[in-house]
Amino acid sequence: MTNHWRDIQHADVIIINGANPAEAHPVGFQWFLKAKLDPRRGIGRGGGAKMIHIDPRFTRTSAVSDVYARIRTGTDTAFFGGLINYVLEKNLIHHEYVKHYTNASFLVKDGYGFSEGLFSGYDPVKRTYDTATWAYEGDAPAQAAFERTQKEIIAGGQGPAGAGAGVALAKRDMQLEHPRSVFQLLRKHYARYTPDMVASITGIPADQFLEIAKIVGETGRPDKVMTVVYAVGLTHHTTGGQLIRTAALLQLLLGNMGRPGGGMNAERGHANIQGNTDNAISWEILPGYLRIPAPGQKNLDDYVTQSAPKKFDANSWNFFGTNYRKFMVSLLKTWYGDTATDKNEYAFDFIPKPATNSSWISIYDQALKKKMEGVILSGMTATSIGPDANQVMTALGNLKWLAVMDPLPTTSSEFWRRPGADPKSIQTEVFMIPTTHWIEKDGSFVNSGRWMQWKEAAMPPEGARHDHWVLAEVFARMKKLYAQQGGKFPEPLMAVTMNYKNPLKPELDEICQEINGFDLTTGKRMATFGALKDDGTTTAGNWIYTGSYPEAGNLSKRRAGIQDPKKNDPTGMGFYHGWAWSWPLNRRVMYNRASADLNGKAWDPSRPGIEWDPTEKKWKGDVPDYPPTMDPKDPKRWGPFIMNGEGVGRLFSSSMLDGPLPEHYEPVESPVENPLHPKQSESPVVFLYDKQAGRENRFGTAKDYPYIATSYRLTEHEHYVTQHVPALVGLQPKPFVEIPEEVAKEKGIKNGDRVRVSSKRGKLEVLAVVTKRLGGLEVNGKKVYHIGIPIHWGYVGIAADRDPTKGANWLANALTPFVGDANSRTPEFKAFLVNIEKI
Repeated sequence: MTNHWRDIQHADVIIINGANPAEAHPVGFQWFLKAKLDPRRGIGRGGGAKMIHIDPRFTRTSAVSDVYARIRTGTDTAFFGGLINYVLEKNLIHHEYVKHYTNASFLVKDGYGFSEGLFSGYDPVKRTYDTATWAYEGDAPAQAAFERTQKEIIAGGQGPAGAGAGVALAKRDMQLEHPRSVFQLLRKHYARYTPDMVASITGIPADQFLEIAKIVGETGRPDKVMTVVYAVGLTHHTTGGQLIRTAALLQLLLGNMGRPGGGMNAERGHANIQGNTDNAISWEILPGYLRIPAPGQKNLDDYVTQSAPKKFDANSWNFFGTNYRKFMVSLLKTWYGDTATDKNEYAFDFIPKPATNSSWISIYDQALKKKMEGVILSGMTATSIGPDANQVMTALGNLKWLAVMDPLPTTSSEFWRRPGADPKSIQTEVFMIPTTHWIEKDGSFVNSGRWMQWKEAAMPPEGARHDHWVLAEVFARMKKLYAQQGGKFPEPLMAVTMNYKNPLKPELDEICQEINGFDLTTGKRMATFGALKDDGTTTAGNWIYTGSYPEAGNLSKRRAGIQDPKKNDPTGMGFYHGWAWSWPLNRRVMYNRASADLNGKAWDPSRPGIEWDPTEKKWKGDVPDYPPTMDPKDPKRWGPFIMNGEGVGRLFSSSMLDGPLPEHYEPVESPVENPLHPKQSESPVVFLYDKQAGRENRFGTAKDYPYIATSYRLTEHEHYVTQHVPALVGLQPKPFVEIPEEVAKEKGIKNGDRVRVSSKRGKLEVLAVVTKRLGGLEVNGKKVYHIGIPIHWGYVGIAADRDPTKGANWLANALTPFVGDANSRTPEFKAFLVNIEKI
């Protein structure tokens, strides 16, 4: 999330796509309404921000929006692609921003192309792309000049040389006229996304799409700004990464990235999904979004060369690439202490270098193949949250052991005695380890806006232990066994630091300090990641959190708030830098250098992010995402997107595995063919687990499963632990599905009837709610309907115990497909095919 919750109040236009904040984030929704009611906001007379809700289902968010557009789930790339085409054709883009703050002027290598749904470099056997065909065209003379410039910068003490020296810089055409410029390739690519094509794919009528496009186009003006708010409605698709990227492209073209009231704002889950992601809950990253090392990387040089961003422009700081080695060495020193030295590459060999994908679905794919011995589930339930729940339960039954760490029983801890199962046939040994709920411990939450906020324990634990204490003791016992019995490669376990008062019961405050990092030469805590080194004299458990716990104390505990706005928010922009702490370095809006023009003046003086003060020779406002004293008129100034090797925002990117420009592909299960390229309807690189493993095809067709299903959570359900909370169960006591009135009439289904919803993978037998919230759509000449499926219930908890019909036993994910996004392997929870019938 580039901005923060409070910042939404500054938007003139709010597009909410794939999200329902009024119900899923009701407290944060106050900032949407504040913008809507603010007479200073908006794009026309009357004032107030325009709120546009794009969703298959009419919700409470829709009810207070200015425009509600019903969209076919999974087609958001076509919607945003149509908006991109509109603002390009109508010349509504923010020209100065696009020319100087994006890679629109960069030239792409000859040989790049796109035809019939396939980008250049496609291998149909491996079902992967060679992304080298999407590279920039290099400029060798510019590279030589760049190296000379870098030497001058170092000599002048203005900063370090950028990573990627020796790599030819990209050629640019600042007039944006070259046919292989990113700008012209982008224009050609999205010219196909006409209003009629958008309507035929999404189901949004062309006249309504044009109404939205006209509103959105107004925000390309420097004095107007739009934000795009999304959630798992965009991420949970086989094209999820590209759905989000299309919206980001639109925001770059309109000049809305890096600005107060703008950006790409992701509603992260309750309550610590952002903190989890930052600290490497995803298998392919280390804390702070460093890449996991790969096989064949023999040392740190190999790792940094292959992992760190490369420099593509002389005016790119390439901050991440420049400092990558420092962040990695400081992390290794945190983990391995005195064992990590220059002589052994700071114990680089101790880090696993996985040869295969180890994402969430891949774990259970391995278990299905009987290649996984055991799994520890900590605070999550695989059977409820994973796709194709029946396959996941089969996978758990193939394990030798399963350990479940949770406050209360889950569908995973009880999978072996679920309805219909024969416990005698399941040999998995299941350990249920009672661990504390978050209300029973202190620590920090990091909200969607990256604000790290400390909390206190609300009550002491009863009969349970903290999960990190359980893991600490498991580690200590493992270490003891290795010491007694030996084993393969024990060195990493023996070297891991546990420098806590009690290594078996680490305090979260101690861990917080460890994550912040220390200067080993002084023993003091680090104040900034800018001071981290690669010589073994600094530690940092996560470089983006360095500065959260300096010598002054734990900054996430700060609460300087609205009691004295003049003192605590001198900018008047709601930044409140004295309230808690946000990464990186307490910055509230990322890329905020892009909020000002080339001369350092705010694009909109009434909503400054940062501005250059020529008198004091420094940037003022938010904590600058930029060198604080770099003069904007210096010819050697850095570009505003300091983390990228280009120094600018990427309209075209070779870092995505499924295309350098987002393209609309149908979900794996779809009722229609892709009108853009029927021969390549779905993504050609979507990961098909069953096909890779030689298992039976578990995908349905529209002939047998004519309705589109989409899943969502209800306000009353805060994760699956609330299956055990009587008041919340009372508010939503029984599972149901939402059915459009037209489908119900055709099927003879009335409100409260029991219905069977089935997919190729499983079924639900639950109550029907007949509603106008879902309606038919005209898609590619065909009428299609959605079925809405709330997730939550299952065969544990109060509802399951109370329900004599056993209707609460059903898991929504019995229906969802076992398939993953090419980049992240995220499952396709939001678009799949089902049938429905009255019982």
